[in-house]
Amino acid sequence: MRVAALYDIHANLPALEAVLEDVHRADVDQVVVGGDVIPGPMPREVLALLLSLDVPAQFIYGNGELAVLAQIGAADPASVTYWGTTSGEMLPEPLRGVLRWTADQIQTGCHEVLRSWPKTRRLEITGLGEVLFCHGTPRSETECFTRLTPEERLVPVFEETDAAVVVCGHTHMQFDRVVAGVRVVNAGSVGMPFGQPGADWLLLGPDVELRHTSYDLQTAAACIRDTAYPQALEFAEQYVLQPPSEAAMLDAFTSASFR
Repeated sequence: MRVAALYDIHANLPALEAVLEDVHRADVDQVVVGGDVIPGPMPREVLALLLSLDVPAQFIYGNGELAVLAQIGAADPASVTYWGTTSGEMLPEPLRGVLRWTADQIQTGCHEVLRSWPKTRRLEITGLGEVLFCHGTPRSETECFTRLTPEERLVPVFEETDAAVVVCGHTHMQFDRVVAGVRVVNAGSVGMPFGQPGADWLLLGPDVELRHTSYDLQTAAACIRDTAYPQALEFAEQYVLQPPSEAAMLDAFTSASFR
């Protein structure tokens, strides 16, 4: 079995289309979509494409799906926090606007589809054994860590994991490391990678391949600018054409992880 792991697409349709071309060339048997398909500039189109793939696909949710779903049907969307409760720190208005807009774009029929996605998936993959797919960590879709996070901080998270490999995302930066005897691989981000512009994903079986797909960034940025997404200009400039540097984001995410 060969499996493509696509994480953190963030409704970037041009990036997804380019990656799927590479996925088809790789002749995979299955696709795992690892959460944070949304929010982003083209949510309807991206969901429609993913739900009509010509290869079997499995999905898990990320913090992005939870945040958007929390807006749907909320009596007072402005009071909803990022994680779907009505207590805690309020969201900044720009982010609230993005989540409300995304929620409005998703067709009613997709609401239950998103709600049906589980937190984790497991697959037996030739050459790797049992692989656990999660968004942040096996226990949380919001916990973040990087290739630089000290192992002693991560041992409590992974020491009881019974899978041979854990695939995660969330921080938008690829890595392949070992924690408490478990191989832990970050798929990176299809739609909002940090570091080199393009799209990152994984090919699994019989080993792990960190893949990077190049695509026409200028055309993609123009398409994104033409959407009604509230942060279309920022997304095109800051996440497609000139993503944040890996060094800067490693510093930010490593500092925030597992203090």
